[in-house]
Amino acid sequence: MRRVWLFLAAAAMASGLQASAQTTHGPAFSGPEFVFDYSNPGLSPSHWSLALHLDGSGHFTSETGNSGTSKQDAAAGDEFTVPSVNRDIQVSPKFAAGVFDTAQRHAWFNQQCESHMKVAFQGSKKLSFSGPEGDGSCTYNYSKDKDIEALGDSMQAVAMTILEGVKLEMLLQHDPLGLDKEISSLANAAHDGRAQQICTISGILERLAEDDHVMDMVRKQARLLLAQANS
Repeated sequence: MRRVWLFLAAAAMASGLQASAQTTHGPAFSGPEFVFDYSNPGLSPSHWSLALHLDGSGHFTSETGNSGTSKQDAAAGDEFTVPSVNRDIQVSPKFAAGVFDTAQRHAWFNQQCESHMKVAFQGSKKLSFSGPEGDGSCTYNYSKDKDIEALGDSMQAVAMTILEGVKLEMLLQHDPLGLDKEISSLANAAHDGRAQQICTISGILERLAEDDHVMDMVRKQARLLLAQANS
């Protein structure tokens, strides 16, 4: 019953997120743009896209797959699926500069990224760049190029942060007792690098840090994560 309730809450939040994005997302950015697309039908979300500009501004979209809760989520005991997301984000200018530097050193991705090695399917990843300097894209499952692999890993870590932020928003509104487990999971992921650019979810962390109605441990974790985001 709780699963159904949270699923309905997720659907309602999805509509709110999309409506908010339609009113807050400004005109198309005219400068150079980097885009990372990730697809894996066995996961939820099954597809997401992260666009970044040199100043750190960007946009994130995700599509919840038909498979519902992913195998990873089920193993972890999660009982709800994050809804489709469509929102503007902000990473640090330093992080964005590193992304664009990698794009430049790899000829704006006008190269072969795929290793063609026999490795397990890790998801289809597409790197794209468009701008006055040039245009290019490449798609891969696994790359022998350490820079390409590291770039893909960092994009997935940013996406994890954003999706964890959405989970925290849902829990704050519909199941505050679940916040402790979720924010602890996020803190662990941030510590080992699976979640990066905590600044992308500063809004929900600030709300949690200041909310007297949530557990003290949750407020403490939120403050620690905010300190990390601002460091």
